[in-house]
Amino acid sequence: MCEARIGFKVLVLVNIDLDMDIEFNKNEDWMKIAWTEVKHRLADIEDGGGKKAIQKQREKNKQTARERIAYLVDEESNFVEIGAFAGYGMYAEYGGCPAGGTVAGIGYVSGRQCVIVANDQTVKAGAWFPITGKKNLRMQEIAMENNLPVIYLVDSAGVFLPMQDEIFPDKEHFGRIFRNNAKMSAMGITQIAVVLGPCVAGGAYLPIMSDETIMVEGNGSIYLAGPYLVKAAIGENIDNETLGGAVTHTEISGIADYKFKTEKECLDQVKKIIGKLGKKTKAGFDREKPIKPRKDPKDIFGIFPLENAKPYDMTEIIERIVDNSSFEQFKQDYGKTILCGYARIDGWAVGIVANQRLNIKNKKGELQIGGVIYNDSADKAARFIMNCNQKKIPLVFLQDVTGFMVGSRSEHGGIIKDGAKLVNAVANSVVPKITIIIGNSYGAGNYAMCGKAYDPRFIYAWPSAKIAVMGGEQAAKTLLQIQVASLKTKGKEISPEEEQKLLSEIMQRYFDQTTPYYAAARLWVDAIIDPGETRTLISEGISAADHNENIAEFKMGVVQV
Repeated sequence: MCEARIGFKVLVLVNIDLDMDIEFNKNEDWMKIAWTEVKHRLADIEDGGGKKAIQKQREKNKQTARERIAYLVDEESNFVEIGAFAGYGMYAEYGGCPAGGTVAGIGYVSGRQCVIVANDQTVKAGAWFPITGKKNLRMQEIAMENNLPVIYLVDSAGVFLPMQDEIFPDKEHFGRIFRNNAKMSAMGITQIAVVLGPCVAGGAYLPIMSDETIMVEGNGSIYLAGPYLVKAAIGENIDNETLGGAVTHTEISGIADYKFKTEKECLDQVKKIIGKLGKKTKAGFDREKPIKPRKDPKDIFGIFPLENAKPYDMTEIIERIVDNSSFEQFKQDYGKTILCGYARIDGWAVGIVANQRLNIKNKKGELQIGGVIYNDSADKAARFIMNCNQKKIPLVFLQDVTGFMVGSRSEHGGIIKDGAKLVNAVANSVVPKITIIIGNSYGAGNYAMCGKAYDPRFIYAWPSAKIAVMGGEQAAKTLLQIQVASLKTKGKEISPEEEQKLLSEIMQRYFDQTTPYYAAARLWVDAIIDPGETRTLISEGISAADHNENIAEFKMGVVQV
């Protein structure tokens, strides 16, 4: 009898293990397929303006923007590309704008972490679309926040004229680039410009407002007006080189500082300049010798649920990102729908704030839905953020949040004021914040967990990310009700079949707008990343942030109690 019972129990356990293995494998397959799709789309983006446009570059003895960056950065170092999906799916009427017409990121040059911005001449001759301006401003923002040198690889025809009204006059438009050049110079941030092609009209100010300007002979040119415009304006006949070539600007105008016959010689000069920069005082964030996670980071692919459809334990994700898989929880038994705690990532001390997706019962026996922010979890997270600011510990936010809890009990319990405390703490936090959107990022939950509007130093999305004001199904049904009501006020009746068709159309449109591709195209996130590389990207982000010693005093302001 006893042996039979024991055998039965073992059999049940084996079945449970098999079920878990099957689910793990399904999750893993789904995430791998999702990441493979990201890589396929990136491969298309990396072709820039296409094979023919690249061949034209070759015929002019010019490298592509990506080839220039690859030559410039140190071998076997990490280059973190920012904004590869900028403009994705946008400007179809103009043939698109892959990567926003600019390849950019953070890389190591002569051992120094630098921001690198390279015009892609294969995309509409490197012309500036609205998203190009937004991406360039984002890169300058990164340089200013983290006190990093900037290298501009200039090869652009200037503003894309058919859209000039969306890129020229406003505060966050083209002119802001040059304002930032001046501000960064005053901040002591080194800026090096390499003119490898045309640099015209207003764009001509960028290299001249940099610390040093390097030009390649034969291809590099700088002028306010090109030969055709000069002819039209004042009747002067003049060729490109004589007007604004490398010889003209190094020997006559004095605008440029160096000239070289080849692009590689120009880039070698950049390496020499960066290699001689003096050391600056760092912020001093604590770092020890890195220890790899004990739990395999590759398991993340199988732990995160297919279509984000089921609860899972966020600690299992965290333990595959942090050193030695060691996560010291803060207030572990309180406010359980947000996990807070201390850890190290690649040696860096960090404070982690993460949404817990498990459904749990509180001490009153009440079910709390995972991924939802309750009063107690908001309070806990706000307090933890204050602690990290007090101790000068960078913060990492792992988002998988459906929003704040609703209903009379939560409203009467003061969910709005508790949520406001958390938003206040996030908004006023002065230590570097790095946000990873791994699943849902809905409504005010996006704000409370340090979404784009709350100035994270870096913000990344997994292929599984969904960003929207609310879940797709709820939003679509709400929009359907509004449209049906509007039709009825006009005296129009809608059949159940028509209603279902309309719902399907609304849901498809809404779901398209919640994808990480839609967000990355508009630079709501800096990149869509391989979940297995999360640890590396967080480490590189803190390394960048450590270059800026100027950390403001932490103040919370008025808090509702």
